[in-house]
Amino acid sequence: MVTTQRRNTAQRAAIVAMLEETGEFVTAQDLHSALRNTGSGIGLATVYRTLQDLAGTGELDTVRKESGEVLYRQCAQPSHHHHLVCRSCGRTEEVKAPGVERWAKSVAEQYGFVELDHQVELFGLCQDCARSRAS
Repeated sequence: MVTTQRRNTAQRAAIVAMLEETGEFVTAQDLHSALRNTGSGIGLATVYRTLQDLAGTGELDTVRKESGEVLYRQCAQPSHHHHLVCRSCGRTEEVKAPGVERWAKSVAEQYGFVELDHQVELFGLCQDCARSRAS
């Protein structure tokens, strides 16, 4: 069995620092542009690979927009959670959903599945965007 050790490179550190500074969900392209604006020469492919690696280890939250585009952000909650996302401004709330967890476990057991993993993102309008739209 071969195990790969994650390398802590200057590029990875710069990407993580930019994500921490941003604090919001961003696309790989937006993150790449922000890095370039600081004079970084990190390539877009490196940004993509690093984001996928960090998301795979649970260090980043990911949200897939209705368009299919993936957004990344530093995890605010280290434990399993879901997201409520404003489809207008992008404001995101991290939510715990015990009912969803019970339902997912029940469905998996019903079909004989184990090692279950899932993601739930709920999209709607935050109060501010709903008020703006109503005006």
